Amino acid sequence: MKIGLRLLLGYFLIVAVAGYFVLSIFVQEVKPGVRRATEGTLVDTANLLAQIARLDMKHGDAAYGQLAQAFAQLNQRPIGANIAGIRKDRNEYRVYLTDSRGKVIFDSGGQALGQDYSRWNDVYLTLRGQYGARSTRMIPDDESSSIMYVAAPVIEQGQIIGVLSVGKPNSSMVPVIRRSERRILLAGAVLLGIALAIGLGFVWWINRSISRLVRYADGVAQGEAIPLPQMGSAELAQLAQALESMRLKLEGKAYIEQYVHTLTHELKSPLAAIRGAAELLQESPPPATAKRFLTNIEQQSARIQQLVDKLLVQARLESRPGLELAPVALQPLLRQAIAGKEAQAAQRGITLQTRELADATLTGDAFLLGQALSNLLDNALDFTPAGGTISIQGARLEQHYQITVSDTGSGIPDYALDKVFERFYSLARADKAKSSGLGLNFVQEVARLHRGTIRLHNLQPHGVAATLTLSL
Repeated sequence: MKIGLRLLLGYFLIVAVAGYFVLSIFVQEVKPGVRRATEGTLVDTANLLAQIARLDMKHGDAAYGQLAQAFAQLNQRPIGANIAGIRKDRNEYRVYLTDSRGKVIFDSGGQALGQDYSRWNDVYLTLRGQYGARSTRMIPDDESSSIMYVAAPVIEQGQIIGVLSVGKPNSSMVPVIRRSERRILLAGAVLLGIALAIGLGFVWWINRSISRLVRYADGVAQGEAIPLPQMGSAELAQLAQALESMRLKLEGKAYIEQYVHTLTHELKSPLAAIRGAAELLQESPPPATAKRFLTNIEQQSARIQQLVDKLLVQARLESRPGLELAPVALQPLLRQAIAGKEAQAAQRGITLQTRELADATLTGDAFLLGQALSNLLDNALDFTPAGGTISIQGARLEQHYQITVSDTGSGIPDYALDKVFERFYSLARADKAKSSGLGLNFVQEVARLHRGTIRLHNLQPHGVAATLTLSL
């Protein structure tokens, strides 16, 4: 799992757990909170109505007194109240009045007149000077049918002469409770959404910064000359500077080693030719033959000088990306490289076969490209047996030029396909010792300098194709 996703999941889990506990506490407190507020209102109402009931009982007219008349007229017209979106059109209170024995002498609902309520908690406790309240279900199995009752004593000259109890259905509080719960849950969902958006933004920023560092590190590993990315925080900037410092130190250490080995590898062939010509000259050959060997020595010496000079140019090119290069016609360059190997191929009994050589021009270094082609042809010659064929093709593919060198040799073992471009890695030849293993590494470096790639793959039933792709 990616680090960004882990950060997002961890952050969101913390927010979700915290939000869950906070929301659950709020939701759990909504219902008892509304009921506590309602109970407080009932207490005030019961004590207020108890004063009116005291006057009615004092005159012995509880069933038809002021309290009874008020309730008789209460619901004759709709109230028409709109309380924060909740419509209220009728009174929901039920009020009953008992005497000092608990017998109901007035009931606003007309249901319990004359009944003994002395055993109900609201009446029982109030008659004994305590706070009386109860919640009773009208339907035993239906919690929504419960009614909350709160009682207040009717006192005359310090004596409790009756109890006035006010009841309110709990179902009347359901719209308020549900609306509060919905609002809390909606606010919680919005909070989690905002937290998720913030987390996504943070993770996107972290992943973007890390991806830029990864692309930079991958580019450096592949030998690309890419600039150090700009980071948005001091810590990531320090990490980027550490990577850049490590890259510079590693490149500084490997720079001289790479070119010394490359130069040594490329000098072996002309030095061998010079040594062979010198040995033949010691045998005092005819003047014409001697002249040809001397010419060969001169040519090979010039090649060495040219090689040294061009490798120095390549070194400056890597350290100075703005160095101007020259247009290179690829078709003549290919023909020149092929002509340079015809004698060697004929000596080994190998046929050089030229396929399509498309005409194209790129900006680059003709000498380095020529050396890269020469190395590819040398590899093909080394692994192609007598009687085999080497095919060379140059094709233009939109903004790229693809050079393919195919042979009919033994092919590359599967275990070596990923290693052939490593420095000093070399496979055994049939008739000679292993090479220094710098040829293909040199080709890869030339391809990189020309914004190109080099790829090897086996052919069926046998042979290898080397594909050098250059950007036009």
